[in-house]
Amino acid sequence: MKKLVKVLSALALAAALVGCSDLADEEGDAEIAARAAASNKVTYTMASEISRLVYEGYNEGKNGPIIITKGVLKSGWTSKNVYLITLSGTEIIKNQTTGYLTDLKSGFNLKNAYLDNVVSIVTKNIPKNSNLVFAGHSLGGMICQQVVANDTIKKNYNVLNTVCFGSPLLSAGDREGTVQRLGDTSDIVPYLSGSLFNNTLWAIAGLNREDGGYGTDFANAHQSYIRDDEWGKYDVVGKKYGGARITLDLNTKTFYKSKVWFQK
Repeated sequence: MKKLVKVLSALALAAALVGCSDLADEEGDAEIAARAAASNKVTYTMASEISRLVYEGYNEGKNGPIIITKGVLKSGWTSKNVYLITLSGTEIIKNQTTGYLTDLKSGFNLKNAYLDNVVSIVTKNIPKNSNLVFAGHSLGGMICQQVVANDTIKKNYNVLNTVCFGSPLLSAGDREGTVQRLGDTSDIVPYLSGSLFNNTLWAIAGLNREDGGYGTDFANAHQSYIRDDEWGKYDVVGKKYGGARITLDLNTKTFYKSKVWFQK
């Protein structure tokens, strides 16, 4: 009888040890997963890094030109939870609102499907009263300026900053938050909007210029905003020698399409 008790006790102990081992394995897996999730948080300090994120919207329509990512914006001693919304520019894709007609409409600050789509996507996917930071290239930068001047966005969200790469001036005076426009000296696109005629001084003087050495190579100048040597002196919200930085949780990065025939 005593031998039987010893055997049963040994079996119970073995079972307990196996159970603890399984639990340890589960806890180990959870810890590994947590570390992996944490490791996908990346801190950016330069405008050129934000431009690279914007350029991910140029994906031939596969994922869409609109990207929303959760993060934390730090400037000086202040730290705020934000949503970074990036918009890519002109790309001729079937059933995507990044064509020349949208360029024309946005350039004259007219209502367009790209603008409507962004407003709709923001209101459906971002909680009200959230802090927003926008960034866009070319047409995307123009749309950004229209979005931050939109009454629905201004009423329901706190727009902190907008940085535009190679984009003309739009909606001057109506936009919420700080807007910074960056433009290479050889890039002519930042002047191609109606604001060049009705707000000439600020359309020119409000552009932060840097010379990337492109001369008359206008096309490459317009794509130059990923260069750290040229735009690394600007922080993540487009301020020269500013100290703002943003830590993004890339696990939350979500692409959205912008179809031509958008319906509310």
